[in-house]
Amino acid sequence: MTTITENAIPEPRRGTSDAMIAFVIMTALLLVVPLTGVYPFFVMQALCFALLACAFNLLIGYGGLLSFGHAMFLGTAGYFTAHALKVWGMSPELGILVGTLGAAALGVITGLVAIRRQGIYFAMITLALSQPLYFVYLQTPFTHGEDGIQGIPQGKLFGLFNLANSTTLYYVILAGFLLGFLVIYRAINSPFGEVLKAIRENEPRAISLGYKTDQYKLLAYILSGTLAGFAGSLKVFVAQNASLTDVHWTMSGEIVLMTLVGGLGTIFGPVVGAFVIIAMQQYLAGFGQWVTVIQGVIFVVCVLTFRRGVIGEIAHYFKRSL
Repeated sequence: MTTITENAIPEPRRGTSDAMIAFVIMTALLLVVPLTGVYPFFVMQALCFALLACAFNLLIGYGGLLSFGHAMFLGTAGYFTAHALKVWGMSPELGILVGTLGAAALGVITGLVAIRRQGIYFAMITLALSQPLYFVYLQTPFTHGEDGIQGIPQGKLFGLFNLANSTTLYYVILAGFLLGFLVIYRAINSPFGEVLKAIRENEPRAISLGYKTDQYKLLAYILSGTLAGFAGSLKVFVAQNASLTDVHWTMSGEIVLMTLVGGLGTIFGPVVGAFVIIAMQQYLAGFGQWVTVIQGVIFVVCVLTFRRGVIGEIAHYFKRSL
């Protein structure tokens, strides 16, 4: 927990100001991406994973709960949204709602079980809960097994925005990412977020002050899972498929990697980490299986040289809250 507490800035007003300035800069840069000629699929995919990593960071970075099963929220929402769009013929907004609610329900069910334990036991329980779900989706007819759900129609959002247009889709994904990011930011900087930080630092002390810590941790788990599901629903429109890859335990590992590389317990760290990892997968694809090895080397270098992550080190050096 030393890494997290070292990132803390004792001046909340300046910290809020720094974060808002960084948010405006990030938003401005993302808004002009279609004008730069950058491959839009890469950025949209990175935005989905950035929201996923931010949701995961809410749980571990501010609640102190390490989950090895967050891929189940991503994959579940993806399958639900894909099925709603392709089989039930729902509109995009309803498909996203179905997927997000499915992830939220899964968060309630698994959270009531997992939250009973702490530390490594909590992490192992989340992994144990996600693996049977992977095999369920492998055998369940509506997921189409290893083939997944392919050729998902993108449709028109609210009957107005044609998601088949790459530029329109990009701005819809960007809007979804910014919405989720602001929800997480508000949660972190609310009384709820302050209690979460207190539980992370010293749970017995929080209990002695009268807080029902299990309820706070459960709410954080459900909120994290719901937003991870929202990211999974958005990802369906980008990839136009839902597959077992998003439910596999290796995806949970990638989420952890993104968060640690960017900066655990920082606001913008998971965003940077997601872009770094997705960029590596995109532009180093020619190396085949060696991409995984390269990712492992970079992870080791990050842990040994800048343990706070990219944004964590920058924030620490300039004494800013990012």
